[in-house]
Amino acid sequence: MLANHRHEYILEQLDRKGSVQTNDLIDELKVSAATVRNDLTYLHDKKLLKKIYGGAIQIENKAFSYTNFHIREQESTGLKEGIVSEALSYIKDGMAIILDASTTCLTLAQHLGQFQRLTVVTNGIYTLLALKEMPEVTVILIGGIATKKSGSIEGLLAQDMLNNINVDIAFFSGHGFDLSSGITDFNFYEVELKKLMKTRAKQVIGLIDSTKLGKNSTGTFAHIQEIDLIITDNQKNQDLVSLYRDNGVHMTVVKAKEE
Repeated sequence: MLANHRHEYILEQLDRKGSVQTNDLIDELKVSAATVRNDLTYLHDKKLLKKIYGGAIQIENKAFSYTNFHIREQESTGLKEGIVSEALSYIKDGMAIILDASTTCLTLAQHLGQFQRLTVVTNGIYTLLALKEMPEVTVILIGGIATKKSGSIEGLLAQDMLNNINVDIAFFSGHGFDLSSGITDFNFYEVELKKLMKTRAKQVIGLIDSTKLGKNSTGTFAHIQEIDLIITDNQKNQDLVSLYRDNGVHMTVVKAKEE
């Protein structure tokens, strides 16, 4: 697992439990004690947690922070832009689409001002903010529980709303993609919401950068038979792209843009 993915996992566990233990993280992340200690030191230095003996705790009385989300937003920007350029070719004027709360879908949202009469359904707070001033875009924010640091709405309070919505395409990212698990994510509550969002679309497209190929996480929200297309980049794991294609996964590989 890449360092940024480990950091996200650690911060999410802190959000849920308030503290993490080094030994638990070694087992959950399947890395060495030295790696976990280095991760905790890095996050401590970034003032995202307080390192203590045997683990770490949340910083007390810390107000809402955008840091975790914006760390992810600034990572792999060249990969995201290349993937988004391809994703835009599937969107047409007058469509209704779903965007999840990922930073890749946020990048896609920032390019949607070129379309006419577009409806976007999203559980992403930052995605909403990126779209709300675009005159030809109608934004529907899915109701639910607002989560700290991730900038997403999660949970199934939105079920009634989603049951009355039909869209042309749902775009999703995740923490990983492989043959056995499909597209996966760490956050169980967001996974459950994504499962429901997926059922409201005629077409499901995964926006998965090449660093996430061959990875999986806690929960699956889209198995390979439920995914119409995976858009990825050409930077890493091209042997896996060939394997996935041989197993019937429709994949488009794009050239990453320079960061």
